[in-house]
Amino acid sequence: MAKDEVIELEGKVVEVMPNAIFKVEIISECPMKGHVINAHLSGKLRMNYIWILLGDKVKVEVSIYDLTKGRITWRSK
Repeated sequence: MAKDEVIELEGKVVEVMPNAIFKVEIISECPMKGHVINAHLSGKLRMNYIWILLGDKVKVEVSIYDLTKGRITWRSK
């Protein structure tokens, strides 16, 4: 998958699951607003020990091929 084949959305963490998997509700203005997707941490967040907690706002990259899974790339304060 090429880097330009992703959709970047903003979301809010609604559930923390085992193995660094999170359920993220999409809050950005798009047709997917309100949907809940499964997302895992990107490598940079994992390497730098960035903690993601319940209620955090995050940026999620979603593949154009599977809109139910994503990768958390940024944590907003």
